Amino acid sequence: MTATAPVSAPTYHDIESAAERLKGAAHRTPVLTSTTANRMTGGELFFKCENYQRMGAFKFRGAYNAIAKFDDAQRAAGVLTFSSGNHAQAIALSAKLAGIKSTIIMPSDAPALKVKATKEYGGEVITYDRYTEDREAIGRRLSEERGMTLIPPYDHPDVIAGQGTAAKELFEETGPLDILLVCLGGGGLLAGCALAARALSPDCKVIGVEPEAGNDGQQSLRKGEIVHIAVPKTIADGAMVTHVGEHNFEVIRRNVDDIVTVSDAQLVQTMAFFAERMKMIVEPTGCLGAAAALHGVVDVKGKRVGILISGGNVDLSRFADLVSQANF
Repeated sequence: MTATAPVSAPTYHDIESAAERLKGAAHRTPVLTSTTANRMTGGELFFKCENYQRMGAFKFRGAYNAIAKFDDAQRAAGVLTFSSGNHAQAIALSAKLAGIKSTIIMPSDAPALKVKATKEYGGEVITYDRYTEDREAIGRRLSEERGMTLIPPYDHPDVIAGQGTAAKELFEETGPLDILLVCLGGGGLLAGCALAARALSPDCKVIGVEPEAGNDGQQSLRKGEIVHIAVPKTIADGAMVTHVGEHNFEVIRRNVDDIVTVSDAQLVQTMAFFAERMKMIVEPTGCLGAAAALHGVVDVKGKRVGILISGGNVDLSRFADLVSQANF
């Protein structure tokens, strides 16, 4: 049996339900502050550190929530996904915890650390060429052939609801905020966080942040429809997507105020800032929101600002190479 994604749009109630499922499974990650970051920007910044989440990224939330809702037939057949890395690890770990099989379609140039971790969590890894092959088509074919349930990395209501629990926790700790900055790749985190913001801090301005080379979300929001682009070339491998998801975009266009972009150079400088000043390893994609604040892409002066740090999964050799280039 092959299950398809539900058609109903996620709501804040779904985020509350996801939070209950995640109790005892996901970490309630810390919210950290930095006097140096506040001095640099003139704002009061609150960093929600999902780099300390299980498997190193927020993706565990959505993956676990989706799998936790499987029926007996779905559990018996197992779960399938496609991902550049963090969702791959999240599905593999969540499947292991649930005692079910997982098959993961990963690009051949995915970071070695993420491939290794996915396999160690018990996932069967199948590789493809992200520049010449369509991962979604491969996923649909394998789902039909194997009878496994396909849980895509972002375009799924249960995934969106799970990701939204990160912002729910942030607002519960900080209270209302003026601005929320969220990394944007496929849109699962941004959509979920936007739903949480509208429920818990209605006046908060929600802004997605993409790499300059992959601004499909920005184009989509401004055009009012999903825009497809070529696979972007950026160090933010978690945001190397060609378009946002349909479920995600419906939430984003109604609840997100703006989408901005940052350069790879700004991401590198932000990685160095986190390492030097806050003693944290953050992957390039995880730096998107913070880079927008630290480099003045979004004016945060005098504002209380929440920033989602999406993950910390980066090869140490790659991390060293990148931060050595920083001129911060």
